[in-house]
Amino acid sequence: MTERAQAGPGRRTVMGVGAAVLGSAALGLTGTAQAAQNTAGKSGGHGGGHRLDLPVPTVIGHRGTSGYRPEHTLGSYQLALDMGAHVIEQDLVPTRDGHLVCRHENDITATTDVSAHPEFASRRATKTVDGIPLTGWFTEDFTLAELKTLRAKERIPGNRQKNTLYDGRWEIPTFEEVLRWADREGRRRGKPVWLYVETKHPTYFRGLGLGLEEPLAKLLRRYNRHRAQSPLILQSFEPGSIQRLSRLVATPRVVLLSGAGTRPWDFVASGDPRTVDDLVKPAGLKWMASYAQGIGPTLDLIIPKDGAGRLTTPTTLVRDAHAQGLILHPYTMRNENTFLPADFRRGTDPNAYGDAFGAFAAYFATGIDGIFSDNPDTALLAAADFTGK
Repeated sequence: MTERAQAGPGRRTVMGVGAAVLGSAALGLTGTAQAAQNTAGKSGGHGGGHRLDLPVPTVIGHRGTSGYRPEHTLGSYQLALDMGAHVIEQDLVPTRDGHLVCRHENDITATTDVSAHPEFASRRATKTVDGIPLTGWFTEDFTLAELKTLRAKERIPGNRQKNTLYDGRWEIPTFEEVLRWADREGRRRGKPVWLYVETKHPTYFRGLGLGLEEPLAKLLRRYNRHRAQSPLILQSFEPGSIQRLSRLVATPRVVLLSGAGTRPWDFVASGDPRTVDDLVKPAGLKWMASYAQGIGPTLDLIIPKDGAGRLTTPTTLVRDAHAQGLILHPYTMRNENTFLPADFRRGTDPNAYGDAFGAFAAYFATGIDGIFSDNPDTALLAAADFTGK
């Protein structure tokens, strides 16, 4: 099933509205949305309409395979690729000397063994990142050479004890190392390895003189992933970062959307009063479609939960985004009970697997174009179940 979900008869192209998996009738698309389908893929490098040669639903390996290996390691990325994930995600933060490395956060306290290195004890600091005070060790206080002396470890060992078996096995990869790995694997497999790359806290880092977009664009050009048809998708929770990237490269771009009522940090910093609630309205979606090809909303923006944590009625976000020519890649599905909607939890152990297949089916039925998952093998089987391929 995995092979067929990856590249067999079930392969479909994600277009600007990505509704191929269900068809317009099944999605209940309006006439406007159907028109958007008919014109998808015809626009240029600005705004929606890029054609992405990916199956629908697209399975995105969240930080690699963080359900099975410590996140953002070459081991995690390799396993995601071997499982058949269609795209593999990297989050980027800078070092003190300006290299881009793959970490979910610049605070590396929980994801590395830095606390066991007495030579770095004095680097422990308290900082405010995007308005949140944090105490720990931060990538911007280390050179790349210093970071390379550390080893990655499982971020949430209480939930994923088996992953701790791999603690210390891999170092922190640079993004350039990942690009080289992807090129090698692409040549070996005879098809490109797709990457999904997030700029983390770009306003914060720009304030430190460590802007992310320019060095990222330089690497994309060096490795020929700067074009509209490149096998790479850029993403950020800050719309301004995506706008900046849109002026530097033609690579497809996605705006990430956090919970209802929240504000992107660059909006806070600039005094823009809009919230995510505004961005998911038709006017906000139209604005994002002017410089991005898709959105990456939290799953709660697709199907909200009630006070007991159970799924309620889907919102109109899928329909509304498709009407503006935007694809939707929501985040994040995990197999463990503690991360699943209450409807799909099974048993009393929060760390045991629940009915992940049932949850995937509920989300795929809304017409989303893909999904981030910590467990790509489960997601691929669920996608195959959904498409019947």
